[in-house]
Amino acid sequence: MLDNFEPKAEKAILISVSNSNNRESVEEHLDELELLASTAGAETIFKVIQDKNKIDPAYFIGKGKAQEIAELAKENEINLIIFDDDLNPTQLRNLEKLFEKKIVDRSGLILDIFASHARTKEAKTQVELAQLQYMLPRLTRAWTHLSKQYGGIGTKGPGETQIETDRRIIRTRISHLKQVLKKLESQHFVKTSRRKNYINATLVGYTNAGKSTLLNKLTNSNVLAENKLFATLDSVTRSLELDKNKKILLSDTVGFIRKLPPHLVASFKTTLNVVKEADIILHIIDISHDFFEDHIKVVDDTLKELGGDKKIQIKVFNKVDALSDKSRIKYVGDKFKNCLFISAQRGIGIQRLKEKLLTIYENSFIEHNLSLKLNQSKIVSKIYELAEILEAVYEEDKIRISYRASSAAYNKIQQLISNNI
Repeated sequence: MLDNFEPKAEKAILISVSNSNNRESVEEHLDELELLASTAGAETIFKVIQDKNKIDPAYFIGKGKAQEIAELAKENEINLIIFDDDLNPTQLRNLEKLFEKKIVDRSGLILDIFASHARTKEAKTQVELAQLQYMLPRLTRAWTHLSKQYGGIGTKGPGETQIETDRRIIRTRISHLKQVLKKLESQHFVKTSRRKNYINATLVGYTNAGKSTLLNKLTNSNVLAENKLFATLDSVTRSLELDKNKKILLSDTVGFIRKLPPHLVASFKTTLNVVKEADIILHIIDISHDFFEDHIKVVDDTLKELGGDKKIQIKVFNKVDALSDKSRIKYVGDKFKNCLFISAQRGIGIQRLKEKLLTIYENSFIEHNLSLKLNQSKIVSKIYELAEILEAVYEEDKIRISYRASSAAYNKIQQLISNNI
């Protein structure tokens, strides 16, 4: 008989550096790091903030403070040290020698969470690529035991060190994964090309802002929505009916976070293409969070990087039901014009959001009726390609078509008909 076995949570110390001007911000960053650590399965025992005007090039926090933390970890049987910023290979090597414990920096922790949440082939490929790109410059630290030059019989040759071999293997694997992602991107393009006749809206926001909960509420779906960071990795698209015969496609995608590893953003390019393809960006913001304005800046900066900053954007402030200070609603309404306030969990403000989307829809699409001869099959075929067919009635010598199309598609259809009269 086998007993159920649950792995014991690793005990962690979280570390950050602060100067005299940013103490409050650093404390909030550490709170977020604690949530990241918890998502990864670690229990935070201590949080350490080192007051320092500049980062120590050898130990990040300074050797004296590092020695104190080494003693603290030993006395309390801590087995994991997590830094809120990325460490360079020299810092990692020096700290590992001093701590003799497992050390993870913020990017490494986020990558670990992504790896554990990846479910589809696309997500797994993207995460592996990001992990290898993150690992490559750190091989000197991670595999120092392999870096010696081998000697003896059978080892004569160009004198390549083991670590150089490992680097070459990783670079080859990175190249292969990039090719795989390129193929997946082509498949994604074919799959999404069928959506071009619909208005596409994409939910973006800081991680844990409530995007998946909102998608479920709007479309009666059951997409995984947890109170965890990065519960969603793959983009999910659902149909949202705004009115009779008037629907849009609504996509949810991975949440953003401050200090997101650049390799991760690059690797998730295929998944994040829904941002580029979107006609409307719904920027979901947790208004109940004390640092919601920082979160807005992180998302706006990431959108700019992805080329989504020029789209129609609606700022949607979620979790109004969780606000203890309701005066924040007035402050936000004055600062962010035309924003909306909702509670995705309780359904507050959902109808107003749908009305806003319906207005955009009606201003974006043209509905038209026309009659064509049966021998004009090429034009009929083109209309099916360019527009959404609402109704097609075949009669004795003609076909009557009712369709909905974007302004650009409508003009193409009209030009096509004019050229064939």
